This record gives sequence, structure tokens and C-alpha cells, in this order.
Amino acid sequence: MIAFIYRLARWAAIVGGIVLVALTTMIVASIVGRSLIGLGLAPVPGDFELVEMGTAVAVLLFLPWTYLKGGHATVDLLYTHLPAWARRGVLMISDLLMLAVWLLLTWKLAEGMLEKKQYMETTFILQMPLWWAYAACLVGAVIGCLAYLARTATLFGLGKEPAGWTTEAGVH
Repeated sequence: MIAFIYRLARWAAIVGGIVLVALTTMIVASIVGRSLIGLGLAPVPGDFELVEMGTAVAVLLFLPWTYLKGGHATVDLLYTHLPAWARRGVLMISDLLMLAVWLLLTWKLAEGMLEKKQYMETTFILQMPLWWAYAACLVGAVIGCLAYLARTATLFGLGKEPAGWTTEAGVH
């Protein structure tokens, strides 16, 4: 199960990358359209709305993989000078706290999505339902919760990381 969650986080990050490439392509098309209005072209309608929503989706899809690979920023001023048992304790406590934050974030995101759907809120230009973006973000948030649960389980000895697993920073 833990290996599946790690693979899921990896695929979520890949999808987040595809979302960013699509957004970048759309931005270029919109800028070209704006600059060539005299030739009959036009900017992409609602481009900023799509960028706002797409960026949020991409970020939430990237975060679980970033966490699992140890890519988050850390402050090592005191941490590196602690004995191994203390570093492990700090890691366990911080991961448990972050799991709580992710669970709260996911819960509130789900509530927000249901509220946006109930009141049928839409974007201004495209009239796209806002809950669609919330739903896409919720996928990343759920994967984030699973990633924190899986990683926390390995820290407490309740499971093993996938064979050959390495982190970028070597923190875990």
C-alpha cells in the first residue's frame, strides 16, 4: 500500500507538470493574441482565471511528491547539531503536525467545494463553476494526506518505504 501511495504521488506530480505546461502554452497563445490584435487575433478569454485555477491544482499535485522526496525547505541551524534520536523525534513530531495540517486543509477544501457547488458560483469571464477547481485541488490534497500517512507510518515502523527509495535532501 505504501509503495502504491508513493507511485500515486509521483504520478500526481507528473500530472501537475502537464498542467503547468498547458498553462504556459495558453499564456503564450494569449500574449501572442494580445500583441497581434491588429491582425485579427485576440487573447485567450479568461486566461487569468485559468492560470489561477490551474496553478492551484498544479501546486497541490506537486506537494505530496515534494514532501516524500524531502524537497521542502528546512532550517538546519540547530537540527544538524542534534543527536540522531533527537533529529528523529523532531522529524516525527513535525510530520505528525503536518499530517494534521493536511487533514484540516483537505477538510476545509472539501467544505469549500461543496459550498461553491451549492451556491453555483462561477468565474466572471468563462462562467466556469468554481467547484471544478476545488474538486481538482481536492484530489491533490487527498494524495497529500495519503503521502503524510504513508511517510508517518514508515517513521513509526508500521511500514517500509519502497525498495531503493531515496530523498533529495537525505532528511528522511
